[in-house]
Amino acid sequence: MRAIHIETYGGIEVMRLRERPVPEPRPGEVLVRNAVSGVNFMDVHTRIGKYARSRTYPVRLPVTLGMEGAGEVVAIGEGVADVAVGDRVAYCLVWGSYADYTAVPVDRLAPIPDGLDAEGAASVLFHGLTAHYLARDVGALGPGKVCLVHAAAGGVGQLLVQMAVGLGARVIATASTPQKRDIALACGAGTALAYRDGEDWAGEVLTLTGGDGVDVVFDPLGAATLREGLRCLRRFGRMVNFGSVTGPVADLDPIELGEAGSLWLTRPRLADHLRSGAEFRSRAADVFGAAMSGALRHTPGTSYRLDDVHRAHEALEARTSVGKPLLLLV
Repeated sequence: MRAIHIETYGGIEVMRLRERPVPEPRPGEVLVRNAVSGVNFMDVHTRIGKYARSRTYPVRLPVTLGMEGAGEVVAIGEGVADVAVGDRVAYCLVWGSYADYTAVPVDRLAPIPDGLDAEGAASVLFHGLTAHYLARDVGALGPGKVCLVHAAAGGVGQLLVQMAVGLGARVIATASTPQKRDIALACGAGTALAYRDGEDWAGEVLTLTGGDGVDVVFDPLGAATLREGLRCLRRFGRMVNFGSVTGPVADLDPIELGEAGSLWLTRPRLADHLRSGAEFRSRAADVFGAAMSGALRHTPGTSYRLDDVHRAHEALEARTSVGKPLLLLV
């Protein structure tokens, strides 16, 4: 089978299209013939070695890239129940999706409902699951809550804004350009602020909240925004750092959290909120159902061929997609 394989960490040049053996599903796994693979920042992080020592995501070289996909079950391993050959399924947090076939543990697998195609499922699953656990579990959003969503025009950001609004929360968004701020407003944010070019967005957040600050800040950016974000949290507020696109914050003294109002700082990961197959399928059903009903709108994806993976990674790293999912058609 074809697979995008890496044997060393580095730039896009380390990705190679190789012929690899078709994997055999082990006990508790199924073999999926992929129709589409999602292209995500986690793939970039894998490629450059960010997970080389991770315990949460124990990905080691050599490895086939890709951690999200959708397709059809073509073989079943020992002990698998409730999944049949021919089922249409989607999965994530399973490495090896940049390939014709992937062996997938059943606890990382969800059925694709009738009326949703493989591209639609792969466009919304990983980002949707991330937004789902952030809004409902980590942020504990609901009526009366106010949150700040950074990078609100991104793939996760758009869905997170919509879920927060759907839960009854008030959303203040940030984005880097007027076009992206318009996207955040279209998703339901009450206000969209600039966070670049010397803008005092933290001061604006305090003004918008009457000096109280927000209950939760959702920050996928890291170095560019996290410390200022502490300034616009209310007492006992939560700083949720779920990414470090602009670089890590390496010099934060915990005493700063106390000085800013006994704040909470967390760095959650999706894997810890998908502790069983039942939890995975439940969250996926919520996401797919909302996408099909129109309650959760997502931008149609931009598609590339498997052998055009370098262009897909270039587009992702250049952030030219403005929140559009990036897909590899397998």
